[in-house]
Amino acid sequence: MKPFLILQLRPEDEASDDEYAAILRTGELAPANTHRIRLDRDPLPDLDLARYAGTIVGGGPGCVSDAPADKTPIDARAEAACLSLMPQITDNDLPFMGCCYGIGILAHHLGADVSKARYGEAVSAATCTMTPDGAIDPVLTGLPAQFDAFVGHKEAVQNLPQDTKHLLSGDACPFQMIRYKSNVYATQFHPEADANGFATRIRIYKDKGYFPPEDADALTAMVNAADVSHAPRILRNFVARYSGQM
Repeated sequence: MKPFLILQLRPEDEASDDEYAAILRTGELAPANTHRIRLDRDPLPDLDLARYAGTIVGGGPGCVSDAPADKTPIDARAEAACLSLMPQITDNDLPFMGCCYGIGILAHHLGADVSKARYGEAVSAATCTMTPDGAIDPVLTGLPAQFDAFVGHKEAVQNLPQDTKHLLSGDACPFQMIRYKSNVYATQFHPEADANGFATRIRIYKDKGYFPPEDADALTAMVNAADVSHAPRILRNFVARYSGQM
């Protein structure tokens, strides 16, 4: 089968490696069936995305809505690399799954407002609710009408981008999952993350402004008690659909 392109933006080795392992595990992918690029350190080669089964973008500490002067050189470079691929993806309706950071990149590219004005969510297990369009989407096949997934983000999509479908909603953040055209998906939550992985991120990012550092232990206890067992099916379904197994 064609490989899946995995694009990562986390500059911390432990966080990046743990995220990659989670994507492999959740998507039931072998490393040999992926092409991993760490945009925090690796230059983006000239890519023909039609040669891949799909593109998966992980999360990261950067925000697309930050002023250019407030972005670190690493975040700015990774963001520019991601945005450079979006015309190829959206113009050709190529399979894409953007996780957390990916929804900001997609919505920004489509001209929607992405900002910190509203809808940011503290580190938590947020309840996602299926919309009518979500109930008939193949990537959400087999998921219940409501399920919890891990979130933690400062910025959010403020309005539904043009020509997109709203698949999953939430109370604090309305746009938890969207689809552009037929094959371009993005989630505000982390479908790849389990409790151990999110606890690792809490430890690594405790001084990055997502929460008061003194709350790290309580948040770790919270994620260990949460049930996010349904969310990983989204990545499994995505991989299965675009590798021809669904």
